[in-house]
Amino acid sequence: MIIDSQLLDNLTIEARRSPRLRMNYDLRNSSSDKSQRMMNALEPGTEIPVHRHTQSSETVVVIRGSIRQNFYDDDGFLTESVIYRAGDPVSICVVPVNTWHNSESLEPGTIIFEAKDGAYEPLGASDILVVK
Repeated sequence: MIIDSQLLDNLTIEARRSPRLRMNYDLRNSSSDKSQRMMNALEPGTEIPVHRHTQSSETVVVIRGSIRQNFYDDDGFLTESVIYRAGDPVSICVVPVNTWHNSESLEPGTIIFEAKDGAYEPLGASDILVVK
């Protein structure tokens, strides 16, 4: 697969048209692939709940635009917030397993790459945190 500007532009257009203001693009070889690899177009205003992954860390690379990666303690208090921008000396983040986090899109046209171990499983209620 060749990832080019047209693919990224189209993904951004789809995200802007989506009520959720985000759209992902599956990069796995097949639906039976037991990993999670995707690009995710995130427009400002998209709401990503504070959540955790109990079985895997999560790798996030900013391809276009910028995000704020937020980290929380078990009580829902913000403990750290880091901005990552495409093209900066560091535009990659590894979220440790079982760490409460979310991402905020800081500019239109933001696209990230995400990777996690294991097959996709929707987040359960115990994996979403109400922040304070």
